[in-house]
Amino acid sequence: MASVAAVIVTFNRLEKLKTVIASIEAQTHAPSSLVIVDNASTDGTGDYLRALKSPLRLDIVSLSTNTGGAGGFSAGMRRGYELGADFVWIMDDDGYPEPEALERLIHGFDEAVDELGEEMPFACSVVKYIDGSICEMNNPVPTWDWGRLLARGQNSVMVTRCSFVSVLIPRWAIERHGLPYKEYFIWFDDAEYTLRLSRECPGVQVLDSVTVHDMGENAGVNFGMIDAKNAWKFAYGVRNEASYRRQHQSLPHFLMFAAQVIVGMRRGGVQSKHRRQMYRKLWEGFKFNPQVDRVV
Repeated sequence: MASVAAVIVTFNRLEKLKTVIASIEAQTHAPSSLVIVDNASTDGTGDYLRALKSPLRLDIVSLSTNTGGAGGFSAGMRRGYELGADFVWIMDDDGYPEPEALERLIHGFDEAVDELGEEMPFACSVVKYIDGSICEMNNPVPTWDWGRLLARGQNSVMVTRCSFVSVLIPRWAIERHGLPYKEYFIWFDDAEYTLRLSRECPGVQVLDSVTVHDMGENAGVNFGMIDAKNAWKFAYGVRNEASYRRQHQSLPHFLMFAAQVIVGMRRGGVQSKHRRQMYRKLWEGFKFNPQVDRVV
């Protein structure tokens, strides 16, 4: 039976974190360990984790500063790898996997490997909002032939990228492709990493593995939505995706992304000070090129 290190990254969402932990402890396929990365929370999470008891093997990683989701996933995946797990299963602190989510992910992963080969790099769950609808911002990007496995009687579709909300990643993929870019801090770290993993073979979304994302509002994002409250987060997104388009694709890809940002902000009536902020982030992303952290 495959050993799995479940990895949760948390920052100041203690009550939701408790639900995530309970959801993992209730899995029909129990993980071999539970790694919780505390991104220097200030809401009592540290005290809670120090006193936490669990039927699972607990491994608490307490970071001295908030490294964002990207830094947290990098640290947590490294720890899961060091523990010797065959897979890491990663999620945020507001995603509640249904009891059979992991068991079905493993089954779907193994079935897809039988069809696609040993290079198949990840399997992710279907992400639903708390009302049962599809989660708008967590839909994977399918391949052109996404239904190939369905036609073969499997319950999975092929995808090239997904968000870090219930993703199962095999040990060999971490050895070969390294860890997510911790320098991204937040936004596009999941897209970049799964695109990196799926260059040679697509991953899969397992359609009967479900996790519930308890996010505040079920809405997609676009660059016309930038305002004073969320500009800090969009700034990371613009920098990181600009870096990806320039450093890992091409100058035309970077220019097309820049045009998308500019047109989106114009159509959305984004304030000029935020537009200037995003222009600076585009230029920053043009030069930004973090290097891959390796585990071996």
